[in-house]
Amino acid sequence: MYSKEEASKLRQQFWITFGKYMKPIPSAEGLPINWVNYKTGVKNVFFRMNAEQKSASISIDITHADEATRKLFFDQFLAFKNLFSDAVNEDWNWELTAVNEYGIPLSQISKTVYDLSIFNQQNWPALITFLKPRIIALDQFWTDVKPIFEALG
Repeated sequence: MYSKEEASKLRQQFWITFGKYMKPIPSAEGLPINWVNYKTGVKNVFFRMNAEQKSASISIDITHADEATRKLFFDQFLAFKNLFSDAVNEDWNWELTAVNEYGIPLSQISKTVYDLSIFNQQNWPALITFLKPRIIALDQFWTDVKPIFEALG
């Protein structure tokens, strides 16, 4: 078991390592991009990557405070579900109604892998292998559909 400080340092070290690994890879538009802190450019729409003690996940989080607006954005993602599935090449979990770790409501489209730990450096290659193709696929998908979501804004 790690102290909070040790756990924080390991997390930080993993994300620095992941960022360095991803740095040479340009966005779908051929531009430099900060993959770890991906900016969608659309308010209240986030691409999040998370790695914890027993799992890792990647998600699209729709965090509009207004439930109707959140549903509108989620429904728009649903309209692009075939395009999304083609981009990620696998099934993801679609939740209209979810809550984050702070109890705040959101809609979420996510993929999770279990039995990998950010605290085991031997798992880091598998974590990177899980996250890398998915964040790249999200970027490619987003390049195609972002203008529609900007118009909803």
